[in-house]
Amino acid sequence: MNQNNKTFEENMQRLEQIVRAMERGDVALDESLKLFQEGTQLVRSCEKLLDEAQLQVNKIATAADGSPVEEAFSDER
Repeated sequence: MNQNNKTFEENMQRLEQIVRAMERGDVALDESLKLFQEGTQLVRSCEKLLDEAQLQVNKIATAADGSPVEEAFSDER
């Protein structure tokens, strides 16, 4: 299963594992680079999931008078 199919929590758990491994300092350079790349992908995936969740919570629009208006979220893309 790739990061795009995992939950936010699963991605964060793996990211924490990567950080702990790299902080220990006992990982070879080649493996550290692979972990860094995986971690970067996980961060992007988590950011995407958070952005999507934020959209689902509510969609804010501005009324003619400039005041914020809350609209129901539409899952249309």
